[in-house]
Amino acid sequence: MSTETKAAAGRDASRIHNIGYRSYDGPRLGRAYARRSLFSQTLRGSFGLGRSAKSKVLPMLLFGVMALVAAILVAVSMAAPDASKLVVKYTSYAIYLQAVIGLFIAAQAPQAVSRDLRFKSVPLYFSRPIEHADYVVAKFAATASALFILTGAPLLILYVGSLLAKFDFADQTKWFGQGLVSVALLSVLFAGLGLVMAALTPRRGFGVAAVIALLTITYGAVSTVQAIAWETGSEGAVQWLGLFSPITLIDGVQTAFLGATSAFPGGEGPGTGVGVVYLLVVLALVAGSYAVLMRRYRRVGL
Repeated sequence: MSTETKAAAGRDASRIHNIGYRSYDGPRLGRAYARRSLFSQTLRGSFGLGRSAKSKVLPMLLFGVMALVAAILVAVSMAAPDASKLVVKYTSYAIYLQAVIGLFIAAQAPQAVSRDLRFKSVPLYFSRPIEHADYVVAKFAATASALFILTGAPLLILYVGSLLAKFDFADQTKWFGQGLVSVALLSVLFAGLGLVMAALTPRRGFGVAAVIALLTITYGAVSTVQAIAWETGSEGAVQWLGLFSPITLIDGVQTAFLGATSAFPGGEGPGTGVGVVYLLVVLALVAGSYAVLMRRYRRVGL
């Protein structure tokens, strides 16, 4: 084949064809819309909505457990001979069912972030008009909201049940408000810690194990050491040991500021002074979780 023939064949092969793509002249919805979409998608995904039927089983089962236990407690409270209040405090409910909450965040935090890391789709998010902070805030807020729904819905069931049982309206409303504040703080703390653990690895299984270890195993270890300290006469160490587990941190804050009954050995939680330390540690962990997530996604988003 001659040189001229080869050149002509090359020109034919490199010819650009008009296949009918059209330019977009509509409105550009911008970063705010992208943040809302990412938030909505993550929140719905936390309960399996918009996903396969298999993905709905665990979150809906855990939500059902939380709601069913609350309904049973209402029934027991109403059936008591001297029924005047619920058999469990609003601020104690999440503490008693912390294993269910821990399992929920362990399953859903990797779903929120690990899949994007595993399939390397994070850079695609940042190729749009969305910043690293938008991604982190949307994921953080959606996960915290999912936890608040999981923990707040049973409190609503308790509250409605107490009103139907004609318990004192003022007391129940006050205690219900305290419970909502408590689970809101728990939701933000657990969401931050869970997302950090899940974002450290693209492997879902490792993320689940890391979250369970951080939230559940630490609670068991701290509770055991607290019990030993109480039995050996070191009561003063009990409240300081509570600083080393997320759920005992929440217990300490609500005991100090929300009038809750502590689940610590002997029922003696921190006072206001030590409670300030608990609150500062919780806020530091939330802020630290956000900072770690921002650092993590600055690196993977390149």
